[in-house]
Amino acid sequence: MSRHLKTFKLLAAALLSGVASSQAQTQAQPPAQPSQAPTLQTVVEGLESPWAMAFLPSGKLLISERPGRLHIAALGGKPGPALSGLPAIAAGGQGGLLDVRLDSDFARNRTLYFCFTEADSDGGKTKGTALARARLSEDERSLSEVRVIFRQQPKLTGSGHFGCRIIEAPDGQLFMTLGERFTAMQRAQTLDNHLGKIIRIGKDGSVPADNPFVGRASALPEIWSYGHRNPQGATLDGQGRLWVHEHGPQGGDELNLVQRGRNYGWPVITYGENYGGGKIGDGL
Repeated sequence: MSRHLKTFKLLAAALLSGVASSQAQTQAQPPAQPSQAPTLQTVVEGLESPWAMAFLPSGKLLISERPGRLHIAALGGKPGPALSGLPAIAAGGQGGLLDVRLDSDFARNRTLYFCFTEADSDGGKTKGTALARARLSEDERSLSEVRVIFRQQPKLTGSGHFGCRIIEAPDGQLFMTLGERFTAMQRAQTLDNHLGKIIRIGKDGSVPADNPFVGRASALPEIWSYGHRNPQGATLDGQGRLWVHEHGPQGGDELNLVQRGRNYGWPVITYGENYGGGKIGDGL
């Protein structure tokens, strides 16, 4: 989950707390005492640009570093040696090794998923987000059976807005968020590309038959929703619904309940402004 989504949840909790306090005062009850101030605790140190983490069944952490390394660390310790077996990763700018997620049946199959920035075969001039699956070795030193199951199309120049958050849905399908790569923001509104989209695929990379755009001409069947900017926070709520946070320009961050086939507006409708000022799209 992104830092911004955590901040939103804390703000929401604070608002709910304020409502509860107001109701209590209305009922002539004494106001709640202030809670203890939060404290910071370092759980792992010695990392360079850590991007995501997942708890292994042992309680250790699997941690990705954006420059292209995957480590395992015990809480309160330092990261172990980088795991071998990762594919070539085009690290730079906002790109690199990004999200990592364990399969829901990891304890049995040792399968995990990770997304990363992948360069094209043109000497690395163009890049895109890719999703891979792999098995973690029993000795926790390497990955095997590494297979890329999805590649964002088209690959573009530039080093920003790769998205790259992975969620496994209750039905076992995988959602992944994809940024619109900044300079191609208008293409978030068209369905013939993966820019500014959330996709839904099977664990083998297959396209579920009930995806909303399956069979539609000029639409890529992996697409679940579109009109996103740079979604990098995602989680399921208690009802199994997908919520996504996406980074906007000035004043335009969004938290969206992502639903099948919906258009989330970018860049036609946004609260955000261009950097330095100036209207984008039609506003709200």
